[in-house]
Amino acid sequence: MTATRLFRSAALPSLLLAAAVSGCKKGDANAAQPETPPVMVGVENIYVAEKRTLQSGPLLSGSLTAEKTATVRAEIVGSVVQVNVEEGQRVTRGTLLGRINDDAVQETVTAAQSGIRMATEALVVAKRNAERSEKLAKAGAVADQALEQARWQVTSSEAAMADAQSRLIAAQRQLAHTRVVAPLSGIVSERSVHTGDVVQVGNPMFTVVDPGSLRLEGQVPVSALGSVTIGTPVPFTIDGYGDRRFEGKIVRINPAVDPATRQVRVTVALPNESGKLVAGLFAQGRAAVESRTAVVVPTSAIDRRGIRPTVTRLHSGVVERIEVGIGIEDLAIDRVEITEGVATGDTLIIGSARAIPPGTKVRPAASAERNVNTSN
Repeated sequence: MTATRLFRSAALPSLLLAAAVSGCKKGDANAAQPETPPVMVGVENIYVAEKRTLQSGPLLSGSLTAEKTATVRAEIVGSVVQVNVEEGQRVTRGTLLGRINDDAVQETVTAAQSGIRMATEALVVAKRNAERSEKLAKAGAVADQALEQARWQVTSSEAAMADAQSRLIAAQRQLAHTRVVAPLSGIVSERSVHTGDVVQVGNPMFTVVDPGSLRLEGQVPVSALGSVTIGTPVPFTIDGYGDRRFEGKIVRINPAVDPATRQVRVTVALPNESGKLVAGLFAQGRAAVESRTAVVVPTSAIDRRGIRPTVTRLHSGVVERIEVGIGIEDLAIDRVEITEGVATGDTLIIGSARAIPPGTKVRPAASAERNVNTSN
């Protein structure tokens, strides 16, 4: 009995020591398994939901052209003796752009003026002879044949006078054509001649563009005709101006469908009073048949593969997948309206990072984190 008690008394410290050692080993094992670090996500894959105005309607795109443009062509044959303007120079209607040699035309005008004087004198003489013959005929002193001859001479002289006047008008018109003037106010966009060039009738010499109003011709599907009307606003973005928005209006709708595309051509006018825009720039816009302000996200934030669309949201540093309702889409700015599921200020993961499994801890990269904090 005493021996047994002594064993137990002696064994107890050993057992306690063993248990303590065993507990330490288990703690060391747990400590050896570090917590999984969060996944880092870059700024390009982070978006903070915001409110923005969206517009829906058919897209329109193409190159801007001037509403008013004129190519001035040579109307007579001759050598260019004067060029007064350069490309890019602003001109007003009637400005002398250049001049064609007028020596030969001046001679024609002089000859026509001489013809006028001769025809005038001949007509005066013919009328006097006719008056004299009329008096003599009444007195019976001249034959009827002579009277008829005098009257015919007046008619012939009047015809010669009309012909001389016509020749003078034509010569003066030709002389006016030697002075090449601007047909409208605007900017010289092209100068096709130089001093000394010989031009033929119809050769282009100058092109003048009025930049005050530009236009874009595009096409809309037949299904959009019910909502697209004259005066429908068309917000634009234009190459070279970044995200800056311009607004035009539909001014013409073609009454016939294009048989090749089965679409309808429309013309959009874009005011340009400041003259900052130039013809030839590529513009892209949308006929704004519907517009409203709502919570929006990029199209790359939405996963449409399921029964209902979903987005990947970052909540308290953990990824979660939530279903959302979708409204109108504005492809011009790549934004989609969210009608339910996401509120302004929610942080979403977009793009390829959407594939991160739910429950994963995520930490935005430094630059992305600053954007999230600023938005919140």
